[in-house]
Amino acid sequence: MPFPVSTYRLQFRGGMDFDRAIGLVPYLKRLGITHLYASPIFAATTGSTHGYDVTDANVIDPLLGGREGLERLVGALKSAGLGLILDIVPNHMAASLENPWWYSVVEWGEASRYGHYFDVDWGQRLTLPFLGKPFEEAVTDGEITLSLDRDHGALAIGYFDSLYPLKPSTYPFVLEGCDSALAARLADLAGDAEAGAEDAFHDAVRALCVEDGCDRLIAVLNERSQDTRFLMSVHDLQPYRLMHWSEAAKGLSYRRFFEIAGLVGLRVEAEDVFDDAHRTILELVRSGHVDGLRIDHVDGLADPAGYLQRLRRSVGDNVYIIVEKILAPGEQLPTDWPVQGSTGYEFIAAQVPAFLDMEGFLTLRQAYGELAGEALSISDRMREAKLRMIRVNFAGEVKALVEQGSELLGLEAETMRRGLEELLLAFPRYRTYGAQGQMSSEDRALLDRVLTAAKTRLDATAADAAWSIIHLLKGAGRSESDRVADDIFRRRFQQLTGPLMAKSLEDTLFFRHVEFLALNEVGGELEPEEGGIGRFHAAMEERLAIQPFGLSASSTHDTKRGEDARARLFALAEDAGRFVSLFERWREMNNGALQVLDDGPAPDPELEWMIFQALVAHWPVELDAEDREGVADFCERLLAFLEKSVREAKLRSDWNGVNDVFETAVKDYVRTLMFDNHAFVRDVSDEIRPIIRGGLINCLSFTAIKLTAPGIPDIYQGSEGIDLSFVDPDNRRPPAFAALSEFDPDAPVSWTDPKALEAGWLKQAMVGQILALRNNRPDLFARGDYIPLRCAGSRQQHVIAFARRHGDQSVVTIACRWPMAMLRDGEGLEADQFWGDTKLVLPDAFQDRTWSEVLSGRSVESSEAALIRDLMGGQTVAILTSDDR
Repeated sequence: MPFPVSTYRLQFRGGMDFDRAIGLVPYLKRLGITHLYASPIFAATTGSTHGYDVTDANVIDPLLGGREGLERLVGALKSAGLGLILDIVPNHMAASLENPWWYSVVEWGEASRYGHYFDVDWGQRLTLPFLGKPFEEAVTDGEITLSLDRDHGALAIGYFDSLYPLKPSTYPFVLEGCDSALAARLADLAGDAEAGAEDAFHDAVRALCVEDGCDRLIAVLNERSQDTRFLMSVHDLQPYRLMHWSEAAKGLSYRRFFEIAGLVGLRVEAEDVFDDAHRTILELVRSGHVDGLRIDHVDGLADPAGYLQRLRRSVGDNVYIIVEKILAPGEQLPTDWPVQGSTGYEFIAAQVPAFLDMEGFLTLRQAYGELAGEALSISDRMREAKLRMIRVNFAGEVKALVEQGSELLGLEAETMRRGLEELLLAFPRYRTYGAQGQMSSEDRALLDRVLTAAKTRLDATAADAAWSIIHLLKGAGRSESDRVADDIFRRRFQQLTGPLMAKSLEDTLFFRHVEFLALNEVGGELEPEEGGIGRFHAAMEERLAIQPFGLSASSTHDTKRGEDARARLFALAEDAGRFVSLFERWREMNNGALQVLDDGPAPDPELEWMIFQALVAHWPVELDAEDREGVADFCERLLAFLEKSVREAKLRSDWNGVNDVFETAVKDYVRTLMFDNHAFVRDVSDEIRPIIRGGLINCLSFTAIKLTAPGIPDIYQGSEGIDLSFVDPDNRRPPAFAALSEFDPDAPVSWTDPKALEAGWLKQAMVGQILALRNNRPDLFARGDYIPLRCAGSRQQHVIAFARRHGDQSVVTIACRWPMAMLRDGEGLEADQFWGDTKLVLPDAFQDRTWSEVLSGRSVESSEAALIRDLMGGQTVAILTSDDR
């Protein structure tokens, strides 16, 4: 099957399985989708809501329907002419006893046949930070026991429902002196056990237990579990060390995914690990079941280029591959990555300069600055957040780099720490891509800039240390005998800068600096780029040249808010002065709900600003103040968002140290607003109606642009309708598929019907109509030139337009921008009166022809300058198509 024309992201789990997905196939076909884009479908930990915690990379999750269910889904897709793209997770697996590879590593340590599968430092015991208290305390409190794990066929250390297997060589010590025949036979069996033959060993243990019975053995284990010193001794003999979960940040023996100790790094750079982890994936691709792959967190890999090149060789040139990669401003995908593009976060960011009213944004900035009462710049706040990550959340990873670097470079630990810390603080993007001593000239130049920035804050001694670190990272100037150690240091540095950036910016600063929430988005920047429409056009021309087959996203399972909520915030920025007045009024109306705690007001002024901004952005379109049940449901979703927000901000509460008093006060404040102050709820519901309408118009424009600009449009489940979701897990809730599936591509939808706009029918119909056009003219959208178009006249600032042209086919996209001013200035006017003399200036090739307007079926004549009022015909988006005569 050829590359996608469009994709539809479907979240499996949470009620979605293969059979339910089969039921959606006819709808996706009617909508015009060419490829279903599935979240991870391999076996995951019990209760997983997302599937990125894979326990077996070669088993299709039975909870979703297993291999048979997948076969049925593929059959239904193929029958409808649709393809399948799988989201795969090569960077990590679940550090769970449900994962058979990990179980083996826990049981056998480095001797396990999977000992090298995971990124583990075997210079120490395997750390298992899954206890609710320190091990010694758990033993004293009677929470640690010796157990017989009948299911696995092993002796184990028990901690509530978890049974950590004992290394077989320690069985004789545990069972010494036991007068049970079974114990003696187990000890003999364990003495002959070998790593690599654990399946046979476990089978034999299970057989013995069935044959001999276990009552006496269990009694002995229970008796010995009362001996604290004995339990300590048994634990000391194991290849692992059980520890309190809070110790994870101080240092683990394995690479984790971001801060999640339950996800362990996978070493797919090793040939046998790659083969084993991709066995079923490759079989599905080669058999034609799967047409494309989405690579999760590619920056986490030791050598992304090497991995992607190996994957490409394994699947061939015709398989669609995209990578999850957050690109910093000015950054592009490395040219040696054999992929079609990224998952499209940068497309979201590209629309900001085209739709953000900078004057309104500056009004919000001034009000927020007065409210916050501090002079810290965004860069200073980023440094503050990043320093917290370096010294607290990633202290263990940084400490390991300091120790290794000190030894490699002959530096004192404190000097090494200061140099390394400033380099990490100055690093402006996710990572560099040096491997085996090789690094691109672009990455070398980046490291030089990082060094220059870091040295401004260092004394001469630490600056020299920073220079030495950069020299090492570049892979230059050291002997061949040092190369292995150098490569390990470089890999660890590169695998740290990505998580450090993500957690500092997206999962800390974005929840601290809440000036304008539309900017606080994955792949976005808190300091908006200027340049307006021209900057957007330049970004699209670059996109066509560099990754024409990359995904164009607007909502994903990782975005901070749904696309309609973001579009509404852009409308709010246009109405910034009124929002500031509303904020002051709402704050005064609810002043009595504010609590003053020992560490300050709860919520503090910045958090109040975020709460009211979130209320405006996410308020359901149809929610009326009198709908108490609807208000209560929305309030619970808002409370969950606030709980996550204050913990991610890490200012007055934290995931690792929950401040119950503060969080309760904040939640009580919101509950009082929503349940005890009906006048406030009514005021919100009434006052935000114009902003709601402006947001809906904005999102129509966003959607039309996504569907016609360079790239492959990706539709996140439900966002073809209205998507006002909060950050995950709210955005992973199943949408109203029953209502969405009623879509009829032939049913007329009126642009003058307010209900069509507010219910999302207009947006859904537009998606269907433009996807039909894309499907009929795939080469036009895949390869067509991108031609920025200019407007002239009194309302020119309200239009963004561009054309695509390939061969004898052309399409022109015209979309409204800054809808709040349009609604205000156009009040009481017909569309033609509002647009007046505003014209679209057309290139020579597009003049003197008849166009068909896709969304209405109208015919439109064009000359050198076509009137917007004629092109739009009362719509806020127009899509014109024509074939050259």
